[in-house]
Amino acid sequence: MRTVEGLRRSDVSIAPERTISEAATVMEQSGIGSLVIIDGTEVIGIVTDRDLVRRGLAKGLPTDARIDSVMSAPVISIDADADLDAAFGLFRTHVVRRLAVLRRGQFIGMIALDDLIVDLAADLRDLSRPIQREVLFAQRDSPVPAARS
Repeated sequence: MRTVEGLRRSDVSIAPERTISEAATVMEQSGIGSLVIIDGTEVIGIVTDRDLVRRGLAKGLPTDARIDSVMSAPVISIDADADLDAAFGLFRTHVVRRLAVLRRGQFIGMIALDDLIVDLAADLRDLSRPIQREVLFAQRDSPVPAARS
C-alpha cells in the first residue's frame, strides 16, 4: 500500500504569520487536530491542537500570537508514492505521530499514525472473520484426547 492511500487528513495548511486564534478556528471548522505551516511553497512546521494549549495558552501567549511561535519544526515528510513500510520507519525513527505527504515537493496532506493503526486493526478484524468461523469449539465436558508422541 502506498502512503497516499493512507491519507485521511486533507491538505489544510496555514501561513506562519497567522495567529493562534486563526489556527484554532481553521482546525475547528475543518474537523482536524493539526495544521501544516507553509511559507510560500515550503513546509516549515506543524502545529497540533495540543501545541496550541501547551505551548501557547498554558504559557500565557495571547491568542493573537503568531502560529509559528508554537509550531514544531522540522516537519518529517514522505513522498506520496512511498510504501507504508517507509512511513512506519519514519514514525519509528523520528518518534512522530504525523507525516506531511508530498507529491513532487508539494504538500498534499497528512498521514497520522493513529489513523493507520485504526485502519490496520479493521483490516486484521476483517481478515480474521473467516478464520473465526472455521474454529471448532469443544463442549465444556468433552474429554481432551491424550497427546500422541
